[in-house]
Amino acid sequence: MAGPRILVVEDEFSISEPFSRLLAREGFDPVVAPTVSEALDEFTRQRPDLILLDLNLPDGDGRDVAREVRRESEVPIIMLTARGTETDRIVGLEIGADDYVVKPFSSAEVIARIRAVLRRAPAGEEEEAAEDREPLEVRGLRIEPASRKVLLDGEELDLSRKEFDLLAELAYASGDVVTRDELMSRVWDENWFGSTKTLDVHVGWLRKKLDDDAADPRWIETVRGVGFRLADPNA
Repeated sequence: MAGPRILVVEDEFSISEPFSRLLAREGFDPVVAPTVSEALDEFTRQRPDLILLDLNLPDGDGRDVAREVRRESEVPIIMLTARGTETDRIVGLEIGADDYVVKPFSSAEVIARIRAVLRRAPAGEEEEAAEDREPLEVRGLRIEPASRKVLLDGEELDLSRKEFDLLAELAYASGDVVTRDELMSRVWDENWFGSTKTLDVHVGWLRKKLDDDAADPRWIETVRGVGFRLADPNA
């Protein structure tokens, strides 16, 4: 039986061909797409378990693939690119990448990152445990774990899976500080070895969707050097 299906979006045959063989040897089921259009077609047809995504593609930018995928799926995305600046990494995280690897890269490292990201993908028992929580309401913000819905003053917010999980962790500890390490462990993975910048990016997204101001927060407070907390409703 084939293992997790990996969609490799890469136009350089000298990279995609040997890497696909390596993925197959490691127990994965690789599917290669060399263009943006083929990547989106294969995503729809194959429903991969993870996407390895190059940014420089002959018919467009790989980030367009990430944006389209994120409109309908939380499938893990690892970006593979020669663009290694901090700005490039932040943009990648902001559009939904789970990890970011700069070329040239070690094949062993990418395989390790694939396994780590797949471990962080929602597991049945953990997801069920989270959904066993009772609905919670804090000053017009209602969280319904069973349906994974968040309503603000009666209006449903459009949150990604990670955004929902992050907000839930803060809400169920309302008024208490949740450390960065605790959030990374609970929402991502205790074995996460990528940049924690992804946490800051997701907090920024949540603030925008909550119409919150980091300088004068109604909802999410930054406790510098420690973590975050959902503002105390009694404060």
